[in-house]
Amino acid sequence: MHAVRIVPLRPWAMNWKSLILLTLCATAPACGQAPPIRTPAAGEASPSLRSVAPAADARPVAPQPPISRRLEDAAAITALKSVVVAQDGVVVAERGYNGHRPGAPTNIKSASKSVVAALVGIAIDKGMLDSTDQPVAPLLRDDLPASPDPRLARITIGHLLSMQAGLDRTSGSNYGRWVSSGNWVRAALAQPFVDEPGGRMLYSTGSTHLLSAILTGASGRSTLQLAREWLGPQQGFAISSWDRDPQGVYFGGNNMAMSTRSLLAFGELYRNGGRSADGRQLLPEAWVADSWRPRTASAWNGDGYGYGWFLREIGGEQVRYGWGYGGQMVYVVPSLRLTVAMTSDDSTASARSGHRDALHALLDVIIASARANPAPAPAARTVSARSTPAAAGAGHVDAAVAR
Repeated sequence: MHAVRIVPLRPWAMNWKSLILLTLCATAPACGQAPPIRTPAAGEASPSLRSVAPAADARPVAPQPPISRRLEDAAAITALKSVVVAQDGVVVAERGYNGHRPGAPTNIKSASKSVVAALVGIAIDKGMLDSTDQPVAPLLRDDLPASPDPRLARITIGHLLSMQAGLDRTSGSNYGRWVSSGNWVRAALAQPFVDEPGGRMLYSTGSTHLLSAILTGASGRSTLQLAREWLGPQQGFAISSWDRDPQGVYFGGNNMAMSTRSLLAFGELYRNGGRSADGRQLLPEAWVADSWRPRTASAWNGDGYGYGWFLREIGGEQVRYGWGYGGQMVYVVPSLRLTVAMTSDDSTASARSGHRDALHALLDVIIASARANPAPAPAARTVSARSTPAAAGAGHVDAAVAR
């Protein structure tokens, strides 16, 4: 998710989005820009998964097509690989496009930043790290520059999580030079300061890679081992492969492979307050709330940003999402108990092409359908890599599964 810019949509994306907006405007009181996400005041708790309730003055819900129909229509989005949708922890629809399968591994790119953030929260809970206020310089002392800028001592774990380290970005135009260096951790720490620690959001994969190095040093195990041990108990979650830097540190925030179903299972962990499908508390519930509290905002699209998650309003609901280059998305809509994972061709920047806007628009109509067609409460299909025939090898391509 490097070099993100907002430009006009290409014609195919505009046509798709216009069709969606026309559908929604027929039932919504107004169409326009969503209001910005409000940052809670000091001492005010962010909405938790259990506290979100429909507004007392909620408008009547007009009939909407089922979610499975929405996924059929999404075949018009040419770069889309697959979509999986869950309500109340139950997979209600999934679909692959152009030969892709929801159960096949794919590169989730920067959506892996949300995974690294989860591991940091667990490490703090286990006492391996002190808190988000812990300075990172002592944890990375062997890789600090010979004459470090004094401001390095002020960067905290929280600053890395919220992209507010103040160091120049290693993403965008700087990405190629950074990953060509012999030591990614040292190169990230050697970037010049372009803002103060705690200042504006500077989206940088180097920041999450420093977190991966910190996790490795604090635990004595690789970040991949930690992910498989700490997040593996979540039914359906599995990392297929993950790139490493020249020193063997797993790439914090990029080039992680998992299936669309696995990405959904990860989102479900957050939607369910850090609890696994079988009720185990894998991630502290307080960490979910902390991660979803807006701490800064993107200069590119204005969306709020917490700890590894973007925040915005879509379809009249507050949405939290992880976003990877090309359109690798995991959306959580707490008010509707809805989780949606989408994976896409990763060869083109989704912001420049308009693909990201098409995915947001697809979520918009999925939300409308979810609101109008609440999921029943059957015990059949759960969020699991084994929950559909495709996971067992059946060719579950271009076919929606819906209740």
